[in-house]
Formats: sequence, structure tokens, C-alpha cells
Amino acid sequence: MITSEIAGVGVLSLAERYGTPLYVYDAGMIARRIDDLKGFPTIRYAQKANSNLTLLSFMRKRGVKVDAVSIGEIHRALKAGYTPKDIVYTADVFDHPALEMVAKLRVRVNCGSPDMIAQYGQAVEGGEVTLRINPGFGHGHTQKTNTGGEQSKHGIWHEELPAALDIAREHGVTVSGLHMHIGSGTDFDHLAKVCDAMARAADLVGDSLRIVSAGGGLPVKYRPEDKSIDTAVYVDMWRKAGDVISSRVGRKLDLEVEPGRYLVAESGTLVTEIRAIKKMGANTFYLVNAGFMTLARAAMYGAYHPMAISYAEPERGDDGYRIPVVVGGPLCESGDIFTQRDGGFVETRSLPRASVGDFLLIQVAGAYGFTMASNYNSFPFPPEVVIHNGHTYLARERQTVEDLTRGERVVALG
Repeated sequence: MITSEIAGVGVLSLAERYGTPLYVYDAGMIARRIDDLKGFPTIRYAQKANSNLTLLSFMRKRGVKVDAVSIGEIHRALKAGYTPKDIVYTADVFDHPALEMVAKLRVRVNCGSPDMIAQYGQAVEGGEVTLRINPGFGHGHTQKTNTGGEQSKHGIWHEELPAALDIAREHGVTVSGLHMHIGSGTDFDHLAKVCDAMARAADLVGDSLRIVSAGGGLPVKYRPEDKSIDTAVYVDMWRKAGDVISSRVGRKLDLEVEPGRYLVAESGTLVTEIRAIKKMGANTFYLVNAGFMTLARAAMYGAYHPMAISYAEPERGDDGYRIPVVVGGPLCESGDIFTQRDGGFVETRSLPRASVGDFLLIQVAGAYGFTMASNYNSFPFPPEVVIHNGHTYLARERQTVEDLTRGERVVALG
């Protein structure tokens, strides 16, 4: 694929203005994905997918609430304009700073372990929590994204729910909500099982229940053959499940959905520059100036991302010629390959013929891209740019080499 624009803005102009590598987000795509889920009374964004402050603020203005998994994410939500009552803290454990912050701000907590319930009750008098339940099964496009079942560390095991409720009563904690998230790429068969498991858990919680969270995990189309989810059917299934659970507990419950990746993945493009092209036996390599320190999903999961070429000389046209290419980064690591499958097996991608100085676009990179980036090899973080209504905004500056050592000191060890 050859493309010259992202959300109506020229790739060449973006590269000239901000340099590469560069994350670019299409705010219009995020707005469309929010609209897909408007049938839910509450959309709560799992910001671990992308915690950029501009994007958080953009979602807040569209009525989206937020989930946080760390003290840093609570801080980010507040900086983006959220109030403590708009935030839910979800985790399997409390570290000491997080417990102190949620107690001080009275942030609602989604407890993923019985110990969390007890620790919260000791820190907050008369508090209320949501319980994340592991229903005994999971789902995910790889084992590393499966968050349910016996091999998962997430949530309270469904058979331990009565004991967890006893701990809550012992510590004066009100259990006001239930949450289930079984992993990424959820399909309708698994959703039906989750709905049934949620209803059975609701029977145990009883009169105090007022919130049911459907979790997240909605699939995103990465490969051409991937199926898109019918969000209308998804919303209808959960609304009906919410009505069933409401009837069983005798009151209308608040229904939440907690998408992360679904809202932001398709909005993001990582713009890289081809810095070398070389033959290694039968393979042709396009080597770009981004690596797994910039986008880790391929190295971590063998994740697939669509790719496109944008010519540095706009007058060059597409000659229709495609070659099998391995795309890699600058790191001295065998795993620094963007075209690999799970297990580290290198694959080729059919891409247009390109030259050094052309741009390679890694698409559908808005989720778990920048948030999983690192300073490995002391590479600075790239900038983040948001495009909205044809206008371009710098949402995060490129990190400098001086930034890399800020907070460090040379200690005279003798």
C-alpha cells in the first residue's frame, strides 16, 4: 500500500515538521469509536492503552469516564480534567502510594484480590468497591493477552467470591459493583458466557449491587482477514444481560463498558523513515529508525500491524511492483523485527519498492504503542501529534538526550 496522507495531512509535511519516528493520532477515528458504544450508559476508557493527555481530555469532553491502573494514571486523569468521581482504580494489588492516593481522593476501587479488599477497608472507613471476578475462563489473541482462567493472575476466582464478600463485610466495605474482563478480541460466544457468569455472581452480591461492568476486549481489525465486531449486537447483548441482572437483584443497575484498545488502536500511525535497505541471502530488509523501544507489540506478542509506504518525493507514482520485505529497527537485537509472528519467527511482508529516505507507516498503532515504549539503548521517546478537523497539534514533544539523564547523578564511589 502507498499513501501520502494521514487524516488528510501529508506524511511528508508531518515528517518535515516533527521529525521521525513520530506517533500520529486521528481524533476523528476516536470520536467514531466512541459513538459505536453510545448505547452503553457509561463508557469507561482503559487508559493503559494510550494515556496521552490530549486524547484523555478529548474523550472526557465526549462524556467518556476513565479507568486507571496506577498512581501515575490517576495523576494523568486528573491532569486531563477528570475529577476523582470519574475515575476507577483497577488492579490486583495496592502498592503503598496508590492505596494512600485512592484513600485520600476517595477514588472508587475495582479490587482484583481479597487482600485488596481488606487493605482498602483498613484505609477507608465506610468505603465501597467493585470486585473484578475471574469467571474461570478467558480469551485472547495470544496467551499473553488472556486475562481469565486458571493461568491468569487477574481478578478474584469465581469460587472465592463468597469468601471475598465475607472479608468486605468484616471490614465495613460495601460491594457496589461487579466487573469481568476475560481478554482481548472477545467474540460473541465468550460474551454469552461472561453475561451468564456475571448474573450468577450478582446473585451472590445481592442488595448492595448497583454497577455492572462489561469489561473491554472488543476486537480490532489488524489483518485484512480479521472480522470486525458488530457493535450494535454487542451493545444489545449487554443491555439485555443488564436487564436480566437488574431483575434478579430487584433494581435498575448502572451498566458500564471498559474499552481501551478499541477506542484508540485504529487512530494511531507510527511514521518511520527507511534508513537502510539490504539483502541478506534471499531476504530484503527495510531498516527503519524505530524499533521495539518505540513499538513493542511485534517483539512481545508477534503482533501484526498493517504497513504502508509514503514516498519522500511526492511526484513518484506507484508502479504496482511489490516485493517480500522484512522490516526491522536499529537495535542490535534479533527480536527487533516488525514482521514476525508469535514465537519470534521472522516473516516477510509484500510492500512497494522503496528507497532510503522514504517513509514506512506502521498503522493501527494507537493502542499499546507509546504507552509500552522504553528508553532502551537510550533512545529518546518520539513525539505525539494529534490531527483533528484537518489541524495538527503537538501533544507531546520529542524527548531530548538531556531528558534521558534528568534525575540521575554521578556518585563519586572512590
